[in-house]
Amino acid sequence: METIEQRLKSKNIRITAMRLLVYKFLANKKVAVTLSDLENTFDKVDRTTLYRTIKTFEKKDIVHQIDDGTGITKYALCEQGCTCAMESDLHLHFHCDHCHETVCLTDYKIPEIKVPIGFVSKNANVVVKGICDICNGS
Repeated sequence: METIEQRLKSKNIRITAMRLLVYKFLANKKVAVTLSDLENTFDKVDRTTLYRTIKTFEKKDIVHQIDDGTGITKYALCEQGCTCAMESDLHLHFHCDHCHETVCLTDYKIPEIKVPIGFVSKNANVVVKGICDICNGS
């Protein structure tokens, strides 16, 4: 299994203590997180450093951004080998109306979406809303 350091190096990301901490934090989360979640976890760290770390991870396909309709951008780690390509890597997200958590449903891929001639699609985001398995008692 690839280590965090190996994954970052394979994406040409310089390894820093903060990048390792943020990656480990995201890897231990089962739900998508906000920039505020990161700030609250690393309260002694400059907000700009966290923002730059997330943006670097996003640019290098380490994390993806999720718009779950709440008006607050959330982030989650990409799967190994993800390039955030429309054809192969897009998946469903689920937002729980009860606990307000958003989770990636990576096993549920978004089928290819065709757009009219002349249109160029760059991203797609499908969010299913309802009650998660935990809140539902399953």
